[in-house]
Amino acid sequence: MLALFHTFLLDNVMPDMCDDKPTNIIYTGVAGTGKTYRLLQISKEYTDYLPKSNNEDLLKQLLQELNWRDVVCLIFLDFQSQKQDLVKVPEIVNHEFFIAKALQNAREKNLSNTAWSVLQMHSPTSSQTVAYKNRASQAYFDKDPSGAWYLLPDSLMLLSELSEQLSEFQQAQRDNSASQTQRFSQQRFSMVSFHQAYGYEEFVEGIRPVMAASNQSNNSSSQMSYAITDGAFLKLCQRAANDPQQRYAMLIDEINRANVSRVFGELLSLIEPDKRAGTPNAMTVSLAYSGRAFSVPANVDIYATMNTQDHSLAPLDMALRRRFRFINCPPQPELLPIINLNKGLEIVDEAECINLAKVLTGLNHRISQTLGIEAQMGHAFLFSVHSLEQLQMALTEQIIPQLAQAAGGQVAVLQYIFRDEQQPISAQFIHDSQTSIHNGMSTQMASENGIASQNSMFAGQQSYFTQSINAGSYAINTDLIANTGKFTQLAVYQRLYP
Repeated sequence: MLALFHTFLLDNVMPDMCDDKPTNIIYTGVAGTGKTYRLLQISKEYTDYLPKSNNEDLLKQLLQELNWRDVVCLIFLDFQSQKQDLVKVPEIVNHEFFIAKALQNAREKNLSNTAWSVLQMHSPTSSQTVAYKNRASQAYFDKDPSGAWYLLPDSLMLLSELSEQLSEFQQAQRDNSASQTQRFSQQRFSMVSFHQAYGYEEFVEGIRPVMAASNQSNNSSSQMSYAITDGAFLKLCQRAANDPQQRYAMLIDEINRANVSRVFGELLSLIEPDKRAGTPNAMTVSLAYSGRAFSVPANVDIYATMNTQDHSLAPLDMALRRRFRFINCPPQPELLPIINLNKGLEIVDEAECINLAKVLTGLNHRISQTLGIEAQMGHAFLFSVHSLEQLQMALTEQIIPQLAQAAGGQVAVLQYIFRDEQQPISAQFIHDSQTSIHNGMSTQMASENGIASQNSMFAGQQSYFTQSINAGSYAINTDLIANTGKFTQLAVYQRLYP
C-alpha cells in the first residue's frame, strides 16, 4: 500500500522535469492531503547522488593543487580542529597530509628540512625565536620558546578558503565511515517553512547581528556588529546563477502562513517565467538593503504548499496568484487500507472488517454538508491506521478535536457527522458534556438545595452554575477512549460509511 501511495502521488502531481521553462506551482488543499510529502518527493528530483570516494582519493583531491606552505597551514588547521594549537616539526612531518603530499611529489628524503624551511620562511621578522634571512613577505607561523610552532592569529583571515576545504574533507571522511553503501548527495534546493514572523529579511536579505572572532594576541573578547546577510532565496539564486546547466528549486511549506507580498518584496515581479534573467523580458531590480542589482535566474523553480482550511492565515493577493499555477490536492480515500480483525485470513465478508476508505468518504460527505468542503479531512489522518486500536487513537486524538474546532464545539453538528442522533448514549461518539454534568450533578444539587437556600451567597453560585451548564460543550465517549463497550464492535465504525 505504501508503494502504491508513492506511485500514485508521483504520477499525478510531479512536475515535468524535462521542461527547461521556470516552474511556479502552489499545491493547495485541506490538512492531511500529502502536500508537504509532495515537496519532499520533488526535492529528490533536485538532488544529485555522487559516487563514494575512498580516503586516498579524498586526500589526492584535497592536496593536488596545494603547495608546501598550504599543506603546512592545512596541518595546523587540522590540529586546531582537535583543540591543539602548538605543533612540533616531527608532528608535522608525520601528519597524513604531509606524507600524502610527499608521495604526490615523489619525495622520500629531507622531509624534515622541507618542513623547517617552510616554517622559517613564513615567520615574522619580529620573531624572537626564529633567525632566518630569506623570509617571505607574508608571515603565517611563529615558534614559542619551547620549540613548538603555532599559526599567527592575523594569518587566519587569509586561510578561510583553506579552512573551508578542510571542513569539506573532514565531512567527506565522516560520511565515508558512516556507511559503506551510502552515497554522497548534493542538494540543488532550499526548503523553508513560512510563519507569521517570517519576512523579507529571512527570505531575500536583511541586517543581521554578526559576531567578530576574538583576537587571541591581545585577549580581546568577541564583539557584535551588524551586516547585510543574504536570505534563503537569494543564496539559492546565487548558486543557480553559477550553475546554469542545472535546475534549482525553492520549496516553501505553508506559504500562506506569512504575508507573502512582504516576504517577496520587489522580487514578486521577477519570479514570473518571462521576467527571469536571460529571457527577452528580463527584469532587474535593486535590492532593498544592499542596493545590489538582482534578477531571478531562469533555472530556479518555486514550489509551495497552501492549507486552504485555516481561515486565520493571510490570503494570497491576485498579484501573487497570477504568477503561480495552483494544483488542488483533494483527499484520496482510495489509498487507505482495510482493517481486518481476522489477521492472516482473506476478507470474505465486509461485515467482518472496517473499510477506512468508506469511513473517510462518509465523514467527509457529512462534513461538507455541515461545515463546508474546506473542513474535510485528508487521507493522511488514517493512512497509518492498521488496527482497531490505531483507529480509536486517530479518532480521539486527531480527527474529533480538529472537527470540534471547525464546528466551534457544536454538539449537534458533531453528532450529525458521526451519526450519533438516533444512537443510544453508550454508542455515541460525541456526548454533550454539560448535559452529562447536569444529569450527574442534579441529585447532589437537590440534596444540597436546602442548605444553599439558607445562604444567599450559595444561592447566587447555584444560579451561575446552572447558566454555565446551559452553554453546551462536547465530550468524547469514554468507552471510545478506553476501547470498551460498544466501541469494541465493528458496526459502530461501519455506520460512519456513506
